[in-house]
Amino acid sequence: MKRFTRTFVAAPGHIDELGHVNNTVWVRWIQDMATAHWDAVARPEDREAFFWVVSRHEIDYRGNVDEGQTVTGETWIEGPARGATSLRRVDFRNDAGKVIVSAATTWAMLDRASNRLVRVRPEVLAPFSED
Repeated sequence: MKRFTRTFVAAPGHIDELGHVNNTVWVRWIQDMATAHWDAVARPEDREAFFWVVSRHEIDYRGNVDEGQTVTGETWIEGPARGATSLRRVDFRNDAGKVIVSAATTWAMLDRASNRLVRVRPEVLAPFSED
């Protein structure tokens, strides 16, 4: 399983009235991780032919970070595709290495030419499972 990592720093605009990263920012970071992973690993012909949209987010919040603190996100595809959908996991770890936010996000693949859902073929996800 090929994993992808990226680091984020909590900027002043990410902070809510409780003094830590707002939940909407975590969702944006989850989406940023997925997009960056797709752009980095997918075959060029697949990036040209398809795009993904979120159909479901399930997020567990076990901690948070304050302004100026760093988190490392790690994402991977979990299991085989199911029709037009694929499950992506994302974990965010604080500087101590503890998972503080964990997400399971279902993405649906669409054909760029028709904007219609298409079945995710094994070869589309193969680059994400090769070590």
